[in-house]
Amino acid sequence: MPDPTFAGDPLVAEHPLAQRIAAVLALAPTAGAVEFDGHWHTRGEIDAAARRVATLTAAAGRPPIGILLRNRPEHVAALLGVLLAGGCVVTINPSRGADRIRTDIADLALPVLIGSPEDLAEYVAPHAGTTTVAITGPVEAPRPIAVPGPGEPPGPTAEAESIRGDVPQRPEVAVRMSTSGTTGTPKRIDLTYDMLARSVMGAEPERATAPEAPRAGVAIVDSPLVHISGVFRVLQYISEARPFVLLPRFELKGWADAVRRHRPGAVSLVPTALRMVLHSELTRDDLAGVRVVTSGTAPLAPEDADAFSEKFGIPVLTSYAATEFGGGVAGWTLPDHRRWWAAKRGSVGRASLGARLRVVDDDGNPLGADTPGLLEVIPGQLGPAGTWMRTTDLARIDADGFLWILGRADQAIIRGGFKVRPDDVRAALESHPAVRGAAVVGLPDPRLGATPAALVELRADTTTDADELREYLGNRLARYEIPTTIALVDAIPRTPSGKADLTAVREHLTRAAYPPGGADAR
Repeated sequence: MPDPTFAGDPLVAEHPLAQRIAAVLALAPTAGAVEFDGHWHTRGEIDAAARRVATLTAAAGRPPIGILLRNRPEHVAALLGVLLAGGCVVTINPSRGADRIRTDIADLALPVLIGSPEDLAEYVAPHAGTTTVAITGPVEAPRPIAVPGPGEPPGPTAEAESIRGDVPQRPEVAVRMSTSGTTGTPKRIDLTYDMLARSVMGAEPERATAPEAPRAGVAIVDSPLVHISGVFRVLQYISEARPFVLLPRFELKGWADAVRRHRPGAVSLVPTALRMVLHSELTRDDLAGVRVVTSGTAPLAPEDADAFSEKFGIPVLTSYAATEFGGGVAGWTLPDHRRWWAAKRGSVGRASLGARLRVVDDDGNPLGADTPGLLEVIPGQLGPAGTWMRTTDLARIDADGFLWILGRADQAIIRGGFKVRPDDVRAALESHPAVRGAAVVGLPDPRLGATPAALVELRADTTTDADELREYLGNRLARYEIPTTIALVDAIPRTPSGKADLTAVREHLTRAAYPPGGADAR
């Protein structure tokens, strides 16, 4: 049932998630909500900023609204504001490479785009029917900048005197998030209000009770807001009325400073960040107060988990999640870790949040315990009506329900938690006028898990080098997609069918990356 506190509020949608956001933001207006760059932004400031964006969302008729999301308080407020009003946030990653960002924005053709003034100026070309909204801080009003076509009236502004359209009773899509799909080019995944509400409020959001006061303790968010992990963490802490430190990205010094000052009981570290902490000079005293570390987004070697626990005395609970699921579907709990870790190390835990898991053969036939196959999932976030979703992960599930991820069927490279599709990198390389062909594989990396590496065959009578190719890729790929090793060859080794022989390609690139004598060619 909707919260009667907000009955008749023209800005608050009648969905449990929107109601929870409104209820929590209204608590203790002078209390700190988000710490950023050493400064606390109060709950009242975030609430006011969110309501200004909610007003814009409602005035525009609640269309899909694109946000060039960065880890900043005003961007958190913008995300919350669109959801408050029952709108749909279309996430746009401002770090994917300038050309791809511009193309993405042009293809989306959204009526409203929100972002920093710098990002809007850099990436948004004026076109008819689009209104850009610049946000510079939670205590400052957003500045709508209408960009109408010839003879068209300007778009909606913050000074709109009325709100068009009724507030949606049960809004559907909350966040439309870009992800690399199982086949083809990256696609957008619709995360519904129900999915997100079940992720952060429990299996029955309608019956969940909002907190009556802000919670004690400070959490830390360093996951990008353009990824499901960042959206989940922000909504989780907002739902719990828990203040949090927002970091622009994971950076060891800033993260360690936040941990020392706030002594959170639990922290989340992707494998790359966990390994950075593990191999740093931090001590148990630096992490005093932390009782558990959770880790997801990419595979974590059990040796790293054990080494972390030995060094800091903190158990590491791994998990398994995906954007398509709206969050996690499997993970370790502390009781399971105490009882089973020695026997099940390397597993990502058991089904969580009401999820159902199974392993099938290529024809979709369920397989028995400990038999490798393709993983299928019914996420608990989909509720009782969910259907099986086929992943590209090879897996096995033992008789006790523990899940092991054995590899990927789609050859994707997971670099520090970021998914890199070899075909995307290959296509970008082959768009260079000097490149006849390219083959891309992942090479193991002790810090990042894996990194992309490319073997490049040049056209006759052309010249280029690895540095020039990397510079060329700078505006076409995200930084994490750019190969760490690029080797030029006369001809790419191929199979009889003409496909690149990936085994031979990997062997060649391994020699290029790690030549005899131990020097790293990267």
